[in-house]
Order: sequence, then structure tokens, then C-alpha cells
Amino acid sequence: MLTIKKSNEFQNAFQHGKWYHAECLVIYVNKNNLETNRIGIAVGKKIAKSVKRNRIRRVIREAYRSMENQLLQGYDIIIVWKNGVDMENACFLKVEENLASAFKKANLLME
Repeated sequence: MLTIKKSNEFQNAFQHGKWYHAECLVIYVNKNNLETNRIGIAVGKKIAKSVKRNRIRRVIREAYRSMENQLLQGYDIIIVWKNGVDMENACFLKVEENLASAFKKANLLME
């Protein structure tokens, strides 16, 4: 799994990509010229303290990893946790369900 870490790569996906939302997260999808997907995860400081933010990131990363082989390749994907969503929604099954819903809206799931 390749990750996006540079600010200009995040900004490129935000400005040029399309966004799709689910109950507790938003994904931004932008085509890249690679043969693999790159993923970036953003959880704002207003959400919670660092321990809880890092837990949300870990859960999102694992949910993405579980469905990575079902996705079309060649995209930059930024996953943003929505403000105001409770930590109870950060359980693995709920996040996985939300990611699948957003990927379905974006037509990224292989059929």
C-alpha cells in the first residue's frame, strides 16, 4: 500500500478529484498515472486528542487493506473523517461499511 504524505499531493487530490461521502467519512478520488492506488488519511485535530485520532487512522487503514484487492487501480484516494462524528462510529465494521459505500458511489469496486 503506497501512501500520500506530501501536502501538495493532498491538495492536488482535493482540488482536482471528485468527492463521495458516506455516513462518517468522505473520500476524494483523483486519477494518477501509476498502476497502483495511493492512499492518504486525514483526521482533523478538532475530532479528538492524538490517541483517538491515531486509532481512527489505524482502523481506516485496516478497513482499506481488507478491501484493497477489490478496487480498481490507478487512483489517489484521500479518506477524510468527518467532523462531529462520534468515536463509537470508529469501530472496524462500521468504517469498513462506510468505505465500501463510498467506493461503490465512486465506481471503484470491481464487479
